[in-house]
Amino acid sequence: MPIVALVLLLFVLTVAPAAAGPLDHPGYTKAFTCSACHGFAGNSASATMPILAGMNPTYLKKALQDYAAGKRVSPEMEPYSKMAIQLGVDDVAAYFAAQTKVPTPIAGDPQAVVRGRAASQQCAICHGPNGKGDPAKNIPDLTGQPGGYLQSQMLLFKADRRSPGDEPLKAMKALMKSIPDNVITDLAVYYSSLR
Repeated sequence: MPIVALVLLLFVLTVAPAAAGPLDHPGYTKAFTCSACHGFAGNSASATMPILAGMNPTYLKKALQDYAAGKRVSPEMEPYSKMAIQLGVDDVAAYFAAQTKVPTPIAGDPQAVVRGRAASQQCAICHGPNGKGDPAKNIPDLTGQPGGYLQSQMLLFKADRRSPGDEPLKAMKALMKSIPDNVITDLAVYYSSLR
């Protein structure tokens, strides 16, 4: 009986498919260069680089198209976004959407979290009471993103240096102009702390 069990085990191990991991996704080969900055499977450990894992594919696709077209100015991102579009932006966006998001490991100041929570009511109109966004309206999930990244993006919106002329962002940019920089910092730390 033990020989039969061993033969059966060997059969199962050789015939049964292995569980798929991030490297098995069809979009991985098109997205792997993103790992250099955005971390393995899109889980950035940087304070200033966004986490792409679990991101709404429509939102990521638009971001890449905007970078490639120069609408969202970034000398670092422009060539990589053009490459992603050339390779297949839908596959790249689908790859990151399929990955499990690991929130930033960088903790913020607990007092800033409290202040940011109090100031977040104005953001909840679009991003929701828990910062999860609205995929149907292409509004991103802010939770668990690195605080430094969130802060830099809010400041770019405030200065109208992110996606200038993008009509759907006008109201948000007007709101950002009314928020003092120290409150923007608190909001970034608060949303970064959410899971």
